[in-house]
Amino acid sequence: MLAVLSPGQGSQKPGFLTPWLDLAGAEARLRWWSALAGVDLAHLGTKADADEIKDTARTQPLLVAAALLAAEHLPMYDVSVTAGHSVGELGAATLAGVLPAEAAITLAGVRGREMAAACALEQTGMAAVLGGDSDEVLAALDTHGLHPANRNGAGQIVAAGSLDALDKLAAEPPAKSRVIRLKVAGAFHTPYMAPAEAALAAVAAGITTADPRRILLSNLDGAAVNHGRETVQRLVRQVTSPVRWDLCMRTLADLGVTGVIELPPAGTLAGLVKRELKKTGVPEIVSLNTPDDLPAARDLIARHSGLRGHEPVIQFRVVVSPVAGTFEPDAELAEGADLRTGQVIGHIATRQGSVEVTAHDSGLLTEWLAHHDDPVAPGQPLARIGGHA
Repeated sequence: MLAVLSPGQGSQKPGFLTPWLDLAGAEARLRWWSALAGVDLAHLGTKADADEIKDTARTQPLLVAAALLAAEHLPMYDVSVTAGHSVGELGAATLAGVLPAEAAITLAGVRGREMAAACALEQTGMAAVLGGDSDEVLAALDTHGLHPANRNGAGQIVAAGSLDALDKLAAEPPAKSRVIRLKVAGAFHTPYMAPAEAALAAVAAGITTADPRRILLSNLDGAAVNHGRETVQRLVRQVTSPVRWDLCMRTLADLGVTGVIELPPAGTLAGLVKRELKKTGVPEIVSLNTPDDLPAARDLIARHSGLRGHEPVIQFRVVVSPVAGTFEPDAELAEGADLRTGQVIGHIATRQGSVEVTAHDSGLLTEWLAHHDDPVAPGQPLARIGGHA
């Protein structure tokens, strides 16, 4: 099984899009997307310096555009899983079939501008806490009134909040940890971004969505998302919510992902996956940074695609598990039953309680793919919905 990952802010490098503009149609595509985003994406990806592409309002649509531009040259129909880090979730949602590319670029432009504006309201920042015991690190952040904005796994938690509180954390770091201030405009993924969340929600309410055609993992909790509208709601909430990339990587391991492609500008997520999954088995990874890497990426897809083997095909009308746990189908539902959109078809028993599983479309329950008391992982197919008789 293969996953395609879309990176987030901080991964950009000056000139990283330059070789992609040599591909047919790429420059025209960026001109169109630039009109939607309100920034010159071609300039930002080729001629802009590090300071210019550090600007949140410019960086966010640039990263989404880069991921989508590169993915157009991959056989995505053979990809089983998509996930993105922070703003990279917009790219991942597009690759999963939830959003049109134009909607993702537009939302990235709004998100970037509004988060930059929110950063200007108060003097805030972020710092990476490397190493240490995670519980002790989280306790230290709470003591200083800071937020765990990113939990990236591999011994990395990003703290966010007031500059004074970050200074105090750096002066008194948790045991066996290092605190490194990050060159960012403010405290992303915290309540400080509430104005940006409200502005993004107002625009996102008008977006037309579809349900995912492949497994799409959410930064909110690492779970697979079944419904298009829920995906957008989660994307909006993520502006003020922590990025749980650690849980996304845990789900990749639970799904048995054997191959990973990171879209440009690649490297950051690949490094986290290598460090975090070394105990359970590191998947084969291709960092797709230039068109010269496309043959290796296509070869990886051909060899690791779960869609050509014996694993279930994750398509539009397959209901998948949102969490890990034990499946309990509705005892009143038998194969052949007529389902309506939103109908509860079962529950997942987890340590935190019971989680409902609902039909994302109307139709016939043509086949149970999991049964009573079956252990299931996030993204595992549970039932197949067919057309009406």
